[in-house]
Amino acid sequence: MELIRGINNILPAHHGCVLTIGNFDGVHRGHAEVISKLVKKARQLNVPATLMTFEPQPQEMFRGDCAPARLSTLRDKIVLLEELGIDRLVCINFNAKFAEMPAVDFIEKLLVQSLGVKYLVVGDDFCFGKERMGNFDMLRASGEKHQFAVVSTQSFILGDKRVSSTEIRELLAKGQMEQARRLLGHPFTLSGRVAHGEKIGRTIGFPTANIALKRKVSPVRGVFAVRLYWDNSDVYDGVANVGFRPTVNGQKCQLEVHIFDFDGDLYGRNIEVELVAKIRDEQPFQSLEALKKQINNDANKAKDLLGFDAS
Repeated sequence: MELIRGINNILPAHHGCVLTIGNFDGVHRGHAEVISKLVKKARQLNVPATLMTFEPQPQEMFRGDCAPARLSTLRDKIVLLEELGIDRLVCINFNAKFAEMPAVDFIEKLLVQSLGVKYLVVGDDFCFGKERMGNFDMLRASGEKHQFAVVSTQSFILGDKRVSSTEIRELLAKGQMEQARRLLGHPFTLSGRVAHGEKIGRTIGFPTANIALKRKVSPVRGVFAVRLYWDNSDVYDGVANVGFRPTVNGQKCQLEVHIFDFDGDLYGRNIEVELVAKIRDEQPFQSLEALKKQINNDANKAKDLLGFDAS
């Protein structure tokens, strides 16, 4: 999959595609259904299946810390989209300048002149351009003018549930990991680079790998049974805390993972952590000794949930 970062990096060679536009946060089963149809159309027309997304996500720029919790980082999204068969990912830097682009310029200059769209799939509630003046009807009218089809994404139904990023966020916030996984179509993971922490866990017998969460808001908080891996490693079991570490007056939300039966050096490595099941909410403790006792209980629960065999 080719990654095109920014409008200025769209070249004449990128002209001609079928396109879908959106945040695609979480790349869930509804997204997968849309992408499957897009890829099929791309093969019929013999042009690249192209997806346009935004970084940061628009609401993160407009609402800051009040924006909805992000399900996937750009890095996560790239991996999942490539697996689904997207040929090109156009990642637009969503800043104040781009937000001020008139809707007609978004269509005429970006979609028509630069990308040469042959077939466009968007939600019928999609709005774009300065003051969100562009909408689905405008796209349809432009499609008739410039000879490209405009098709609405239809809600993908799984049982009696509409698959949406909002619904998945709600399930994750409630700790309903298996239900969230069912709607995502893949495990919910947090990933990042292991950094040096305060090494408090090591002093109480539970050393942790510490990972800063590069999101304005985390969709999950609490203590979880986890599985994790890195590079070409084996899959390891562990227990993790996602939160602010109130017992030691933590200031930033981060992921801390204690890996069972592991004493290697992970500093600087990118690790992928699957949150399998929630054990409890994060809570403060009166002392490190009380925290140690609770972590021991959490670790035992995690081992039971994961079927961990120490032998």
